[in-house]
Amino acid sequence: MGFLDNAKAKLTDAVDKHGDKIADGLDKAGAAIDKKTGGKHSDHIDTGIAKAKQGLEGLDGKDDDLRASTTEPTPDPDVVPSPGPGPVPAPPPVPTPDPDNPGLPTDPTNPATGTAPRP
Repeated sequence: MGFLDNAKAKLTDAVDKHGDKIADGLDKAGAAIDKKTGGKHSDHIDTGIAKAKQGLEGLDGKDDDLRASTTEPTPDPDVVPSPGPGPVPAPPPVPTPDPDNPGLPTDPTNPATGTAPRP
């Protein structure tokens, strides 16, 4: 038996004996990481924990070592989920000319209302 075979046998034995504690440790580690990241990466953390549990379960080919999570983990009150992108504001309305109120005259020859040609 090689080194990796011995390590796998010891790990399988530990998971068989202490699977519930290992699952709790993974959940606590995930909650701590989620808290440190402010909830920004919750989906990735949950996926990583699930894959770690699947890997440990598959060591002996049986799904009997780690307890199944039947309920969602209790949300940490200190973790505030990020609000995510908000709604995009509407662009400002484009003014349309009003035939009753045309605005200021724009006579290019009058310096008060436009630009006069330079001599």
